[in-house]
Amino acid sequence: MENNQVVEMKKVLVVDDEVDVLEILEELLEDDFIVETASSFEEAASCIKREIYDVAILDIMGVSGYALLEATKMKKIPTLMLTAHAFSPDNLKKSIELGADAYIPKDKMVDIAMYVDDVLASHKNKRNNGGNWFAKLQPLYNEFFGAGWKEEGKEFWEEFDRKYLANDQPSV
Repeated sequence: MENNQVVEMKKVLVVDDEVDVLEILEELLEDDFIVETASSFEEAASCIKREIYDVAILDIMGVSGYALLEATKMKKIPTLMLTAHAFSPDNLKKSIELGADAYIPKDKMVDIAMYVDDVLASHKNKRNNGGNWFAKLQPLYNEFFGAGWKEEGKEFWEEFDRKYLANDQPSV
């Protein structure tokens, strides 16, 4: 029996000033998503103006990622920040405060489809907390940022943990 059901692929915008990163992300996502890439702020801003995307992946450095995040949020595009050079507690906090749905280090780029799926599922379920990305990455953040990294901005992180981790923990 033939399956006549057509699965509509989600459209993703990937923005990074490093061509090799764009190529890797496109390869990692191409089986599950329609991927469009941009390597500059101007190119990405034009894409965001003219197209409708289901999700965006933005580098922070080199393409004015925070300005692009503002544009994606205005168009209600779920957005993941992907970074290497801006991998810090301050940039994690800033990304979340500005409306990013996830903050992923480039070291975890190989798992990008999983994080995109988490964010899309979260939006579909109207949870608006990005899904499981933070629970999955918190051990890495703890390792890289060091003990007590959440002490600065403690109230923010306590509220963040309630929002992000409460819905992702299995009930006992």
